[in-house]
Amino acid sequence: MSRESVLDMLLYFNLYSQNYRWTGISMSTKTKIICPNCGTELEFYHNPTPTVDIIIEVEGGGIILIMRKNAPIGWAIPGGFVDYGESLEDAAVREAKEETSLDVILKDQMRTYSKPDRDPRQHTISTVFTATGRGDPRAADDATEIGIFTKDNLPDIIMFDHREILSDYFRIIGNERKRI
Repeated sequence: MSRESVLDMLLYFNLYSQNYRWTGISMSTKTKIICPNCGTELEFYHNPTPTVDIIIEVEGGGIILIMRKNAPIGWAIPGGFVDYGESLEDAAVREAKEETSLDVILKDQMRTYSKPDRDPRQHTISTVFTATGRGDPRAADDATEIGIFTKDNLPDIIMFDHREILSDYFRIIGNERKRI
């Protein structure tokens, strides 16, 4: 089968997926579909989706959290999905700007979080960055509100695994201060 045929089939699948016969779905392996026109069996792998989260430190102490506009609604670390062809670093800068209106300077890549249930919508793998922001924080894009929080005044409801991420962050910066 030529590359063009496969691309045509994928385009057709995206437009008319209800016409395909699924032969098996498993989140841990791959999905097979059969083209209704030619009978060709295609395999699709279910891979986690890459995301980024950005802990933006503000002058005078504290970090920025956003109130999410879309479900699941609640406080969260600014972040989002990495676009195809985009680096993790570029995605972090873009997402920070889109949600907080801040220009950020990335400081560190803190850690990657990958528990399959970390996001109720789908399996994601998030690389977390720390950054400093320039400008006036304003909620935009997927955010309806912005708050500046410290370890001692975090909101009760924090989405996804962001409470764990923030706990790790505050532990790390606490350890760094002890070394100074």
